[in-house]
Amino acid sequence: METATLQPYRAYTPRPFTKEERDHVTILFGGLHWRAERVLQGVFENRGYKAQVLPTATKEDLLTGRELADIGQCCPTSFTTGNLANFLRSEAKRIGKDEVAKKYVYFTAGSCGACRFGQYHQSYELALRNTGMESFRLFLLAQDRMDQGATTGDGLEMNIPFTTGAVWAVLCTDVLQDLEYQVRPYEVIPGQTDQIVKESVEYLYDIFRNRPDRGKKWGAILWHLTTDSFVKALREVSKKFERIEVDRLQVKPIVKITGEFYLQTVEGDPNYNIHRWLESEGAEVYPAAVAVWLDYWMRWYVQGFEDYLGIDKSVRLKIAAVKSLQKLFRWTYNRLRAALGYIPREMPDQYEMRRLASPYFHSRLSGGEGDMLVGKALWAYHHKKAHMTCELSPYSCMPNTMSLGAMAGVLGKYPDLLYAPLEIKGDAEVHALSRCQMILTEAKKRAQHEYEMVLHRTGLTTEKARSYLDAHPEMKKATYRVPHDGVVGCAANLILHLAHRSGR
Repeated sequence: METATLQPYRAYTPRPFTKEERDHVTILFGGLHWRAERVLQGVFENRGYKAQVLPTATKEDLLTGRELADIGQCCPTSFTTGNLANFLRSEAKRIGKDEVAKKYVYFTAGSCGACRFGQYHQSYELALRNTGMESFRLFLLAQDRMDQGATTGDGLEMNIPFTTGAVWAVLCTDVLQDLEYQVRPYEVIPGQTDQIVKESVEYLYDIFRNRPDRGKKWGAILWHLTTDSFVKALREVSKKFERIEVDRLQVKPIVKITGEFYLQTVEGDPNYNIHRWLESEGAEVYPAAVAVWLDYWMRWYVQGFEDYLGIDKSVRLKIAAVKSLQKLFRWTYNRLRAALGYIPREMPDQYEMRRLASPYFHSRLSGGEGDMLVGKALWAYHHKKAHMTCELSPYSCMPNTMSLGAMAGVLGKYPDLLYAPLEIKGDAEVHALSRCQMILTEAKKRAQHEYEMVLHRTGLTTEKARSYLDAHPEMKKATYRVPHDGVVGCAANLILHLAHRSGR
């Protein structure tokens, strides 16, 4: 009888990636929506790296991830693991495994806490072993550190010039994405918005690729905070959107997307193409901004410091410093929103979301998006930002299961809050979308009722509203801002705006 051999745990350590390799080694990355990925590619290239975005994950990648790593892991892990493995397999067929290990390295974010996100790299390593590519190199960026220094071998420096560029790339593509999703459902010429967005992303890619070098630390930070380069770039983007004519009198429910970070951010098979599916079903999508997650991380530090009140004499200064940083972050985000006519939505206040969620979900519980999943749903409900919230949860993910349980208490108090929790398994599309469709039907009814109520209140009709818009063609432009006036839907807010303008 053979005795099993026990092996001690061994942390993954990649072979060095040296400065001399930068000219011929390509850094692979992915996991966000395509706009952010393309502009981040410009950030990499600005720092002298060769970079390539992995293709959007597919159902084939899901199956590969389950085959090569762990069949019980959450679907974001399976999708991202299989995505990397399939790309490397295809390249190995073309140039051989040894050349793949020499030509590419993989760069991704790392974490820890009550979420398997902190163990993604172990799934990647297992998949690499099972495909015979153990020598391939993986490098992790700690998502809570701006200045990590160089990786093993000094080939990749995760320093302030790189991370500030990455943050500003995320902010710019966040506001662009929000504008896009507010325009495309109402465009008069189908496909025009997608074309303008592609042009805009390529333009931003060039802007970030050609950023000036302003030093290793404070010079880079001050330049990013004070420069008008990104504001001017987004003003040019706004001019591109000005060419789009929209019909905002179409009554559509607004659906806010929340959930696990990867599933709410990516667009494609990993979340059943939920964004485009909702649009095809007649909804306007309120996408999840990556900036909200960065704001949450700063709030998380504040909460940690709050535990030391009365113990650490300097803790109030630390709290004030982080909150000042948050204000600066939000100010920067609003500068970029202003460049697009304030059409992209403001970020929700982190401390208000914490207060709203606190009766149902403890703010110190980490993992996933913590109390934000509950806080976002309540914030959107109370501020009339969406007719319904669609939460995308990975199958068997503990943090999201906790938020689903907490939402039962929320719905008990607010039974008219429309909430669609979708458990994303990656291969159960019909079940998930049919569940969403049932709740979306009610959201459509509410949007229509809201519109009719506003017509009755103002004494306007749809025909009179169209006549007024025909007489004021500037209001048909995608860049015309319709104020949010106490109702949810775009069409209802437009009617109220027209009533105010016409003196009703």
